[in-house]
Amino acid sequence: MRRSIAILLFDDVEVLDACGPFEVFSVANRVAERAGTAALFDVTLVGIDDGAVRARGGMRIGVDTTIDDPRGFDVVLVPGGVVDAVEADSRVLQWLQRIRPTAETVASVCTGVFVLAAAGLLDERPVTTHWEDLELLGDRWPALVVHEGVRYIDHGDLATSAGISAGLDLALHLVARWAGADHALATAGQMDYDWSGAEHP
Repeated sequence: MRRSIAILLFDDVEVLDACGPFEVFSVANRVAERAGTAALFDVTLVGIDDGAVRARGGMRIGVDTTIDDPRGFDVVLVPGGVVDAVEADSRVLQWLQRIRPTAETVASVCTGVFVLAAAGLLDERPVTTHWEDLELLGDRWPALVVHEGVRYIDHGDLATSAGISAGLDLALHLVARWAGADHALATAGQMDYDWSGAEHP
């Protein structure tokens, strides 16, 4: 099954939060094609508005479409960064709420979990985020079960990861979930990334 993946982009997004998972899914496609099979993922970069976003550090990244696009996606990934404006943007929250019922998996990297929480997409199941923001997440949403010391937590329909580089681990885990551990390990090897494939709670 070829999955459609939407990665939300916004000003002050953390570069690796967004581009790390993008690279994992892109390389997983190359590994599949080299093995003579079809690509596994169609990745779409979704902006709040048209035009490039300016990521943290000043990197400009173009988008493929915007949250006004009526399409649904199999997977929606919300990266972190400076998310104050994003989690207060009613258009973003409504987009997530609209897309959630038909998405197979909604995921966050780092502080992207704050956007999911603001949209009301989290429940009593454990979540995680960057180590600097664990206490703030629990303070703002005391009903959440916030875990530290894990790279990611996957519940099937909901997945969250710790900070920045942990998005690579989560994305590789998702590749393993959908395409098998061997494919994920081959993807990590192609990226020259040290990944054991170990499960996390």
